[in-house]
Amino acid sequence: MWRWILAGAVMLAVVLFGFSLVDIAGGDQVQAGAVIEIPQTDLTGFARAVEPFAWDFPASFGEHPAFQTEWWYYTGNLFTAEGRRFGFQFTIFRRALKPPASADAAAATGADSASEWRSDQVYLAHFTVSDIAGGQFFHAERYSRGGAGLAGAQGQPRYHVWLEDWQILAQDDAARLTTIQAVADDFGVDLTLEQVKPPALQGQGGLSPKSAEPGNASYYYSLSRLVTQGTITVGDTVYPVTGLSWKDHEFSTSALGTGAKGWDWFGLIFDDGSELMIGQIRLADGGKEPAFGGLYIRPDGTTRYLPSSSFTITATDTWASPHTGAVYPSGWEVVIAADDLQRRFTITPVMLDQELHGTNIAYWEGAVDVTGDFTGVGYAELTGYVATMEGRF
Repeated sequence: MWRWILAGAVMLAVVLFGFSLVDIAGGDQVQAGAVIEIPQTDLTGFARAVEPFAWDFPASFGEHPAFQTEWWYYTGNLFTAEGRRFGFQFTIFRRALKPPASADAAAATGADSASEWRSDQVYLAHFTVSDIAGGQFFHAERYSRGGAGLAGAQGQPRYHVWLEDWQILAQDDAARLTTIQAVADDFGVDLTLEQVKPPALQGQGGLSPKSAEPGNASYYYSLSRLVTQGTITVGDTVYPVTGLSWKDHEFSTSALGTGAKGWDWFGLIFDDGSELMIGQIRLADGGKEPAFGGLYIRPDGTTRYLPSSSFTITATDTWASPHTGAVYPSGWEVVIAADDLQRRFTITPVMLDQELHGTNIAYWEGAVDVTGDFTGVGYAELTGYVATMEGRF
């Protein structure tokens, strides 16, 4: 799903502006000076998502620096052999502080220093684990610049996205096997994910509009069923786990449409071998943005685009956050009424408190169950309930 990287990047630049870029000036003498600029809102010079994209996997798994924002997003529902359940989210975001053309021009004229610490890219990572049986939700975040090897992304010669020692790394050139490794103070994951379906192109051939305005869209694909095994660590206990994960990868230079308050997004993995991305952009006037739809992924990997007019998402319950005071929906009934796909099912959070708070933008993102005409597991993301997202993305 698209994310709130614009606001996060503004905060990132402020944080990173306060960090000092280090140059060694002979011997052990260290000189420091901040050289990252506050990001601009002018989109001139960045590529826009307006036409079909020339996908080339696995190279397309890597970064797309012509676009201002990008993220690699993984969620999963994992279980021990005894049935203890965990959810996880691991996302790395990239934000360009200036378009590639201006960065290249500065380098050509010598306006930029030669320091390896200098970077026009900033990175943010969010990492969470939901310990369902323990009733605990762990979350952490990190920031870094793209210079000096501290953070980065590549699709070739082998897919790799990292922020310091938090990383996503392909284990083969085709990126059929990928590992995720991240450790925070009280929790960690070491997981191997196997791709068993081809990339599912969201929207129309991977062009996913967020409003009717041309260019207000992202390039977006999903790996909707990743067979997962590895370990989750909570405190001093290491749990061997298996299960299924979901990957989203988006890149764009865009903004939410006027009046967009927030969104409800769901990535669902069903027991019959199919998957579904479905969501809605909520408008300040109480309506829904009609441009954004969903995608049904059949067991054989073929897809069926679902326009927003073909489904409804109705909240059935609410949960009040003790951290932010926000009131989130907490349960939904979904009705799909497409000509060739008629389904009704319920989505239920497996734990109420899965809110990331204490970050620049508080939001709810957590593991869910699906019952009804579809059964399975998934993840939900809910934004704009603490504060509106209008003007932030």
